[in-house]
Amino acid sequence: MGKLIVAAIGGNALVKDKESESVHDQFEAVCSIASHIADMAEDGIDIVITHGNGPQVGYALRRSEIAHHEKGVTEVPLVNCVADTQGGIGYMIQQALTNEFLRRKMDKKVATVITQAEVNATDANFFRPTKPVGSFMSKGEAEQLMSEHPEWTMIEDSGRGYRRTVPSPLPIDIIEKEAITAMVRAGFIVIAAGGGGIPVIKKADGTYEGVDAVIDKDFSTSLLAQQLKADALVITTGVPKVCIHYGKPEQEELSKVTMEAVEAYKLEHQFPEGSMLPKVEASLQFLKNGGSHVVITNPENLGLALKGKAGTHIIKNI
Repeated sequence: MGKLIVAAIGGNALVKDKESESVHDQFEAVCSIASHIADMAEDGIDIVITHGNGPQVGYALRRSEIAHHEKGVTEVPLVNCVADTQGGIGYMIQQALTNEFLRRKMDKKVATVITQAEVNATDANFFRPTKPVGSFMSKGEAEQLMSEHPEWTMIEDSGRGYRRTVPSPLPIDIIEKEAITAMVRAGFIVIAAGGGGIPVIKKADGTYEGVDAVIDKDFSTSLLAQQLKADALVITTGVPKVCIHYGKPEQEELSKVTMEAVEAYKLEHQFPEGSMLPKVEASLQFLKNGGSHVVITNPENLGLALKGKAGTHIIKNI
């Protein structure tokens, strides 16, 4: 094996705005990202790709609810929506990368692993939904849906609009980690832990059971990177660099920063909950458990960031 990078693609990176929500639009976005990932592979880097599914699982859940209420179609549980979107997005990334390698005449294979992530049944997040899913909405649209579904919770998401939230427990184990490791050693680019993984709990008899939740993909990516003993963790997001004082006149981009400095910024509440905060917490988790280097940037700057010329780089010590 060469240098191993575990790289996370945000679900919102595939849905840029309300005019680009179709599967065709999402596939075009995936193809653009695939080019950057292929650059990494061309440099001899082993890669495991994870991805978010916040918008997509929200769409799937809403389609199921509308079909049930309008036509009596059986509802699809949230856990199954997670599994469905994991397969659907994995297929798009897998095909886009395969085609990119064929265009470059690179002998590189890609495979998607449908991945389960174990969570604790008593995780407090089951009682405090925090994970945004689905489309961004105006305040009026959110209030209308809340009146129709009083059991739902909504949050204002970093100034971008309102979104529905669902439970988001923390992952404690990636069930298919051995299979992922074997595939990387065999030379595959592996797509795994999509949407944070399908959330499952371990029962008293040792068997697993799916639960209705959506795991934050950054925490699952960090855990997977730890379990694979990856050399670096890469998290893509909607901005080129992590910022402090975000959206204010004194906004400042972070380029190279220590783990200790990031922890101090976190205590100052510099990172919005439901947006940059999970990425920062997942980065710190990776660095505290054997990792040495985290890169956070947008997909467009991925290649430059891996050469140290873009993005935010979090390290243990400068």
